[in-house]
Amino acid sequence: MWWHSDYRDIQDRLGFLFFISIFWGVFPSFNSVFAFPQERAIFMKERASGMYTLSSYFMARIVGDLPMELILPTVFLLVTYWMGGLKPDLWAFLLTLLVVLGYVLVSQGLGLAFGAAIMDAKQASTVAAVTMLAFVLTGGYYVHSVPSCMAWTKYISTTFYCYRLLINVQYGDGKKISNLLGCSDSHGGRDRATCKFIEEDIAGQINPLVSIGVLLLMFVGYRLLAYLALRRIKG
Repeated sequence: MWWHSDYRDIQDRLGFLFFISIFWGVFPSFNSVFAFPQERAIFMKERASGMYTLSSYFMARIVGDLPMELILPTVFLLVTYWMGGLKPDLWAFLLTLLVVLGYVLVSQGLGLAFGAAIMDAKQASTVAAVTMLAFVLTGGYYVHSVPSCMAWTKYISTTFYCYRLLINVQYGDGKKISNLLGCSDSHGGRDRATCKFIEEDIAGQINPLVSIGVLLLMFVGYRLLAYLALRRIKG
């Protein structure tokens, strides 16, 4: 679908970046939501017998899943980044990979938190599905002019922050592509629709450092919530 997409085809390129944000948000969150509910009986039995502490089990469960959680998106990007014609620069590729891997870990933490809090695989997966759908809708690609009463929702969306960072890696502040397409001209450039995408999706909105900081808070916060939820489970 995005074979060697052109740097100047803003809408297509943004669609590709948003697809990456959707896929690597939904996939790890759904995988991890089943982690604790499926092991509940064994966990309660072994914990009651004093085989290990909760913190030991929690850390082992998270670390044990890391190889597959990180290998799959790495292989994915090794293929799709270059085939999709994204910015042909090694540094840009490494930054994109770092953003996606961090986003995967945040999404995994969200799934772990839901699984630990609900401890029912079917209910937890339903809640995770609704939450991720809300995150996708407020991610910044589908809708810009949302009702004022709902404008705050994008700031709790993991997809929003990942999407903004991926755009920043590819286009920076948008000035270069804006000048290339002549959007800064008084006539509005050769394609007003494309220039509008640059204005609304690429230029500004949120500082990359803020996005990184929020994702780090989510990374820690979701895992802390999962740990606290496990602590309340009684034999």
